[in-house]
Amino acid sequence: MGIELNEQAEMSAPETVAHAFVSARREARALPVYPGITPRELGTAYTIQDRAIMIDGRPVAGWKVGRINPPLDGVLGANRLSGPIFTADVVDAADGEVPAMPVYVGGFAAAEAEILLHVAPGFSGPVPTDDAGTKAILDDVRLGIEIASSPYPGINADGPPVTVSDFGNNAGLVRGPVLDGWRDLDLCAIPVRGEIDGQEVGAATAATMLDGPYGAVRFLLANLIERGFDVSGGLWVSSGAITGVHQIAVGQAFRAVFEGCGELGCTIIAATPR
Repeated sequence: MGIELNEQAEMSAPETVAHAFVSARREARALPVYPGITPRELGTAYTIQDRAIMIDGRPVAGWKVGRINPPLDGVLGANRLSGPIFTADVVDAADGEVPAMPVYVGGFAAAEAEILLHVAPGFSGPVPTDDAGTKAILDDVRLGIEIASSPYPGINADGPPVTVSDFGNNAGLVRGPVLDGWRDLDLCAIPVRGEIDGQEVGAATAATMLDGPYGAVRFLLANLIERGFDVSGGLWVSSGAITGVHQIAVGQAFRAVFEGCGELGCTIIAATPR
């Protein structure tokens, strides 16, 4: 009997965690402890995420991609992870606007400078194997900022499966100006700088990001197809933090500067119930 009860608890764990995270996000309520059995491998984590997407019910505009660092990449069998970006959480700032982006007070909050790539509608596979093939399925590239936030403060510290389980730790996307001439640019050569309240907090290029932004697109498409998602309608890919994952607080401002290409910024506010 004890074994049966334990098995039932394990089987219900993904559903329990998914409901808890969706409820906490809807209520803008912090979760001081992980709301259930902590996932230890990516399969379980994506099961939680997929169920949470269904429970949430809102349309998804795109996906964030994050890196899994050594040695965990070898342990988990992947060097990247993904999470949904809901349409309602995408804010356009192509004309110099500085939007206010909400984060979960009492949870985790960070801002990241990222390159955003749009997979054109109509893609149905196979996944490209090189940058030239990846460019061919894109129709837009933008400068962007990902807002990474979760009601659970240990979302990143507890490891990639936990990150995956709560929408990959995404809470919003600032979609900035078009990257002019992107088809002819080396995206990995653009110097990028992140600032909080005018102070530099990180500087790098996308050359540090495994096989770069185009590689992030390939990873994501393979990940989504394997999970049974329809990728033919077009989707945005927030390709990964270039200058780092910069923790940020309500009242602060983040600015991402892409040297020679443009910049964008946002302010941070407290999330409210929806």
